Amino acid sequence: MTEKSIILVGMMGSGKSSVGRRLAAALHMNFVDVDNEIEEVSQRAIAEIFAEYGEPEFRALESRVLARILSEPPQVIATGGGAFLSEKNRQLIAENGHGVWLDADLETLWSRVKGKAHRPLLQNDNPKQILQELLEKRSPIYAYAEHKVVSQADQSHEIMVDKICKTLGIERKKP
Repeated sequence: MTEKSIILVGMMGSGKSSVGRRLAAALHMNFVDVDNEIEEVSQRAIAEIFAEYGEPEFRALESRVLARILSEPPQVIATGGGAFLSEKNRQLIAENGHGVWLDADLETLWSRVKGKAHRPLLQNDNPKQILQELLEKRSPIYAYAEHKVVSQADQSHEIMVDKICKTLGIERKKP
């Protein structure tokens, strides 16, 4: 097991949750999805929090939940797409783990998120345009992550797990 948590950052649809679960299993580590933790703590869906309290309140809750998770023993953590935008969160991640940006292009992301109602930022008349704008705005910030791994539409989760392990210089554990 790694001595620090592995924190996956990147756009919605980049594979943070799906790859994160498999990475955790391959490394015999616990997996935590920050969005799931937020829903558990608040007893509300992410979309409900956005609708009822707005994005700033959601981001404040997200930061508190991330700080709690990072205070726990090393694990694989999937953050929400906007979590890494906060300088405070970037510092927490850098101090307490290995930040890994799962970088994907617009078409890969769009193929994974289109038509999904649980993406509050895409609930509008032109979701692909919004996704493109978010990608352009966020990519320079995601680039601050300690590591970068490219996620492509035609790559399996297992290939992604191998790429992350190679990038971090760690070996998969035997079953």
